[in-house]
Amino acid sequence: MISRTLHGISAVVLDTDGVITDSARVHAEAWKGAFDAHLLRHRPEDPAQRRPFDVRDDYLQYVDGKSRIDGSVAFLASRGLPTDTGMAEEVAADKERRYVQRLRAGGIDAYPGTIRLLKALHREGVGLAAASASRHARELLTHAGVLDLFEVLVDGTEMARLALPGKPDPALFLEAARRLGVSVSRTAVVEDALAGVEAGRRGGFGLVVGVDRTERAGTGEALLKHGADLVVRDLGELLTEEGTA
Repeated sequence: MISRTLHGISAVVLDTDGVITDSARVHAEAWKGAFDAHLLRHRPEDPAQRRPFDVRDDYLQYVDGKSRIDGSVAFLASRGLPTDTGMAEEVAADKERRYVQRLRAGGIDAYPGTIRLLKALHREGVGLAAASASRHARELLTHAGVLDLFEVLVDGTEMARLALPGKPDPALFLEAARRLGVSVSRTAVVEDALAGVEAGRRGGFGLVVGVDRTERAGTGEALLKHGADLVVRDLGELLTEEGTA
């Protein structure tokens, strides 16, 4: 059974990476490879800005939850590097190549707690949507064996087709709720990125759940500050004891 936290919620929109599937770490590793290679080729003038990309701090602050181009621009700007000479596109393309290579190698699974919650919500008749800026979300969810649990998927391909702005703009989540046919006031958003919970708050959603899998001091507080109503370590926490048996 689902917990009282979700009572009154008729639909749930979930981000993919780090929420449904254990793929955020793969994105972070791909970004690190791409950014570190770029920093070696184009060394910032300030020696302090030449440090390697940090898969926790830099990932969360600059790229998590954003489109590849937006994330690339944000990080390069933080290191004082040009972002308007094709460099951001170059880094984004390198990251994409590294990520796809790892994705095709397999081994990216859905979190067990998330699967249990999704199945419980499905039994309760709650509408479910996956929303991601990634163009590989459908492939990822298919490989993880959970695509059929969702009524709606709005991915990076749909974002491009509809010219939807990226997070923290709520357009992606609003489109998912529209397709589910449920008002945002009765829809929950589940996100692990700061830009994502901010998007949920800006969109006026009835509940914004932050997911903190980092075990890093301050991440949960940051999610709350950016718009989460509550923060959990695992989505299985949104089930009652009966639901986890």
